[in-house]
Amino acid sequence: MDYLPLPDNAARQLIDSTTVFDEFQRVQAQARQFAGGMYWKRQGDYEYLVRTQPDGRQGRIGPRSPETEKIQQEFSSSKAEVESRLRSLRAALKDAERLNKALKVGRVPSPVVAVLQAVEDAGLGPNFTVVGTYALYAYETAAGVRIVQGALATQDVDLLWDARKRVRFMTDLQRLETSMLGVLQRADPSFRRKEGQNETAINDKGFEVDFLRRQPEGDDPHPFRFSDDEGDLWPVQAVRASVLTNAPRFEHVVVSATGRMTLMRTISPASFVEFKRWMAKKAPGRPEMKKRRDLRQAEIVQKLLDEGLLHA
Repeated sequence: MDYLPLPDNAARQLIDSTTVFDEFQRVQAQARQFAGGMYWKRQGDYEYLVRTQPDGRQGRIGPRSPETEKIQQEFSSSKAEVESRLRSLRAALKDAERLNKALKVGRVPSPVVAVLQAVEDAGLGPNFTVVGTYALYAYETAAGVRIVQGALATQDVDLLWDARKRVRFMTDLQRLETSMLGVLQRADPSFRRKEGQNETAINDKGFEVDFLRRQPEGDDPHPFRFSDDEGDLWPVQAVRASVLTNAPRFEHVVVSATGRMTLMRTISPASFVEFKRWMAKKAPGRPEMKKRRDLRQAEIVQKLLDEGLLHA
């Protein structure tokens, strides 16, 4: 057997914890709209409403009037309501993660979950797609099965950077006042750029994060470093990465062995199957051992699709 069904208790807990996680993420995004605050500022005989941002920026909304007073009241009440709901959901999320661990709901390596969540927390998630073996964790979670470990074993995760979104990406990274390596270090301070491989970050346990990109098209910058920081990472051109860049997306919550959850953004199962079959049969210079694993992974995902356990 290439996979086994998730035990009933674990399957039920996965459904419950995913619901909590999704709602927490939704409300957390809503709470960002109320980051900062509003206050009344007096200047001589003139009083006006000011909107503040977490980074210290301020914007004048308008002079005191029934309209601006209503804006301030609605902002304050909505902010308090959202923050209260977020506190409650944060506590529920901790309980869900504790039960995830107790019932052995997940088994995604902890470094992967930590890295993906750090990227999401930075607001950079839509710019990256998990490609390669680790996509199987999203598929098995969605299908409610456990794929045999032999098809999953790997010590590095590949993140495909979407060059089509580079302008927004660069703006967001500048706003964060950090580098891409700095974002990874929020997940694990031991991450460093691997010597001789500028596209790879490696931690003190030997776990690697590889950044890929499509070959330059149109006005794609090349070569490209994520930030002006000289120690930052350079995504490397990958074979047929343009196919993966344009592939339909598939998103699902995944769970680590510690119970922690995050959203994994990857390619559709059908695209995964097609790409892995190409890797197994046509990729130039691909080692035979990797070709066999590519083909096995493609067959497993195709079987999940054929049996209706996984949907595009």
